[in-house]
Amino acid sequence: MKISLAIRYFLLFTLIIAIPPVALQYTGNSDLLTTRFWTIFFFMSGLTFFVLMLMLIVGQKKPEYFAQAFLGGTTIKILASLIFILVFLQNNTVNKPIFLAGFAYIYLLNMAFEVYILLRRLRHENLR
Repeated sequence: MKISLAIRYFLLFTLIIAIPPVALQYTGNSDLLTTRFWTIFFFMSGLTFFVLMLMLIVGQKKPEYFAQAFLGGTTIKILASLIFILVFLQNNTVNKPIFLAGFAYIYLLNMAFEVYILLRRLRHENLR
């Protein structure tokens, strides 16, 4: 997969997953979002973008290491997310169930996008 195409898919994906939180804010249901939700959203989106670019660059330069790059990127992402959660919860008072739901929404959808890119890349390798 070309990097420019992956960037376009990522931007489209990010816009799509931002629609429900924006809709909650504009319909007056912002109490269903955790405090500083957009900080979490942009941190996770930036982290996903970094891991995605890492995977694709490694895939172009050394295709045999693409799966290892995916696993390494996933490990980095989960560790960075756990550190972020720890710091975020120490500095902010949050409603824990709402925080957990919001974080899981962002994390799991971003992980699903990474898996989609992985499968798309592997499918193209099998066709060659």
